[in-house]
Parts: sequence; structure tokens; C-alpha cells
Amino acid sequence: MGNLDDVHAWLDERLPPLLEKYDVPGAAWAVLHHDRVADGAAGLLSKTTGVEATADSVFQIGSVTKLWTSTLVLQLADEGTVDLEQPVRTYLPEFRIGDEAAAARITVRQLLDHTAGFEGDIFTDTGVGDDCLEKYIATLHDVPQLFPPGEQFSYNNAGYCVLGRLVEVLRGKPYDVCLREHLIAPLGLTHTATGAAEAILFRAAVGHIEPEPGAGYVPAPMWAMARSNAPAGSMLSMRPRDLLAFARMHLDDGRAADGTQVLAPGTAARMHDRQVVLPELGLMGSSWGLGFERFDTPAGTIIGHDGNTIGQAAFLRMIPEAGLAVALLTNGGDVFPLYRDVVGHVLAELADVGLSALPAPPAQPSQIDAQRYVGTYSAQVFDLTVSQDDDGRIWIEQVPKGALIEMGGQVERTELVHYRDDMLIPVEADRGMHMPHAFLGDDGTGRALYLHLGRAVRRAGA
Repeated sequence: MGNLDDVHAWLDERLPPLLEKYDVPGAAWAVLHHDRVADGAAGLLSKTTGVEATADSVFQIGSVTKLWTSTLVLQLADEGTVDLEQPVRTYLPEFRIGDEAAAARITVRQLLDHTAGFEGDIFTDTGVGDDCLEKYIATLHDVPQLFPPGEQFSYNNAGYCVLGRLVEVLRGKPYDVCLREHLIAPLGLTHTATGAAEAILFRAAVGHIEPEPGAGYVPAPMWAMARSNAPAGSMLSMRPRDLLAFARMHLDDGRAADGTQVLAPGTAARMHDRQVVLPELGLMGSSWGLGFERFDTPAGTIIGHDGNTIGQAAFLRMIPEAGLAVALLTNGGDVFPLYRDVVGHVLAELADVGLSALPAPPAQPSQIDAQRYVGTYSAQVFDLTVSQDDDGRIWIEQVPKGALIEMGGQVERTELVHYRDDMLIPVEADRGMHMPHAFLGDDGTGRALYLHLGRAVRRAGA
């Protein structure tokens, strides 16, 4: 195995050509190995301004924020204020969704491990005031329940907004203030921003998007998503070194670098432990903890989380047994293959652990009758329609709706082929990855009830 100095030198040399290869405008990284941290950056924060990325530049971390939200909730559990097995309504009596019986049953733990079962991609903008989360929770009253609470995993952004509101109510303070007082300050972070007004005080990255395939990446028309989704990952930004101070606390049994006990002894390990197993998608981990994504590999377990906002993408990976954590923050382009090259090299060199092989379409896919899969699967942000033509080719068309249109979503039509069992896979890669499409359940007529893409999308009308 290598050492941190060698890894630092490799990243300084290899990152610039890798950014060019994958059309990524800019990136910053940090690596923690035991008590040492190395960091660096390359490229541009914005193609418009030409400002160069530095190790102290702040990037949005997107859904990596969910680890911060889950940590805030577990702090309350450590204090005895929250019992994870209790229904959410114990603490938020106003919590309502479309299924009253489910709303009364859903527990805090089920929100933390994404098994609550209600539709989760709800991006309603309720303004920029400190009451935005309170208003957001009130909009969930008609959100559909997709499956009984606890039945399966389905990634749920809205559920983490509910958790953020739970923190606000029990602390008596806005979510951003809770972040400041209970995590950012105790961890001694100096380059972390809870919103645009703070981020502008630093060298802040701007996301880049591709208006249409092949058009090239340009600065996004907006910096952030709605503040109402902050606990799920719409606002928080920081430099990689600050993100690794949070990771270090989790690796060091809840202790900050100065010895401050941020989580009770043993709590961090419980958050990392397996809670629920995922369908074998290959791109969203093999299991999930209390907030933490888990990759169970033959060489050991990797934990962490990914994050995506408007043109920005973040990756955090940790191997507790090796005292190792790596953060990669980016602002556009084909970020997934960049992550594979950069983070894969770091884990292999410092922990002798490799990333799992990527799913890929078979060279000679078998012809199948796709009638079990054909149909429309509907969510608030898109409709997904699976069809099979007379030649036996299978297609999926994504039609964006609501907030996804506002964020620049476009109609996309992609060919799928048989992957294995009840799974199809795209022929063409999307941002360097082929996401398996799992078809689960039965609608009563032999057709699949769900199309699972990390989140369960229910068949329309079923």
C-alpha cells in the first residue's frame, strides 16, 4: 500500500488531466488518513468568471447533508429527547401524508433508513424564511404512500425534511441554527455555509449543466434549490477539509479533533451499521444505515453518501477500520467516472479496498418479453413509461413534471436491455454510469408494481 504523501502527489499530478478528460470544470478533494489530512483542487469554480478552484473553495455537498441531519437527530436520541422507535407524530403531531394510517405508524428510525414508504421526491419551494420547513411539512398532507412503512427501502428526500423539522421543534430553533450550534461550531469548521448569503463570503463553486446532450457544460441558471429542502441537501456547502472534520468525528467514536464529544460513545457505530438491504442496483450501495450509505465489498465495508444539486456533485467515502475518509466535490461534467478514478485510487492505495465493479449491459443481451414491465410508473417529478416495439427492443421515456421542469429537466428516451432476473439496464451510459432498473412486486395482473431506481416508483393507477 501507498502513503498519504504519495496519494497527495498523485492527485496533484493526475486531477487536472482527469478534469479535462471528463469535462469537469472544477473539483476539490481532501483525504484523511488516521490523524493526517491532505487536500487540493484544480480547475475552475465558474466558466463565466474563470476563478480557479482552491482547497478552501466551498462546494455544495447535496445529499451528503443527510448525514448531518441524521447526526442532529441522533444527538437528540443521545440526550433521551427522541426515541427512534416512536412514531414521528410523538414529536410532530402535525405530520400528515395521504395515508392517515401510515402517517400514524411511521417511526423516526424509518425516516432515517429510508423505509417510511411515502413518495419522497417533493421539492416544493415554501420561501426563504425561517418558517420554510414548517410550511413545507404542511404541504405533504396529500403525498401518496407507496408501500407499508418498513416494507422496503426507497430513498426519501421529503423524509429528511421531516427529520429537519423534528430537530427544529425539539431544539426550538431554525434548522440552520441547529447545524451551527450542534455541529459546525463544535467541530471547529471555518469554511462551511448554510446558504448562499454565507457561501458568497468564500470562493464558491457554481454548478454547471448541459442544456442538451452534446451541447457542453455551462453555468447553471441558479445556485441552489429551495431552502425548504435544506435538511435533505439543497443548501449546505463547505470545503472538503471541513467535510472530513465531520467524517473524522464519526471515525473517532463521536469525538471532534479537540476532544469534544459530539455524539455519545457508540452512537456513530450504530449509525454506520446495516439497517436495510437494497435491491442489487450496484450504484446506491448494497445496504443502508441510519443515514449512511453502505457498500459491502469482499475486502470490507465502505460507508458514506453522495450528493447532487444543480450541477454540483459530492462524494464522501469512509473506511472506519482503516481510519480513512476521502471527500471529492465537483461542479459539473461526467463526475461519476472521475469519482471512480480519484476515490478508487485513494481507497486502493491507503486501505487496499477496491470499489465494486460497475453494472454494465451484457455484450449480447437476451431477447425477452417485457410485458411484465411495460407501462407507466408515476411520481410527482416525472412519468417513466416502459414500452417494447415490434422488433422486441425495450424503451423507457422520462417525462419531467413540476419541480424537475423548473430545474431544467427534459424528455429523455433510452433503450433498455435485459440485465438479470427482473432487471433491465440502459444501453447508453448516463454521466458515465448504467443504472439498473429493478421491477418489483405484482399489481395483481402479473405486471410489476414498482420500478425501483433507488427510490420505488409505483405503477400509475395501481
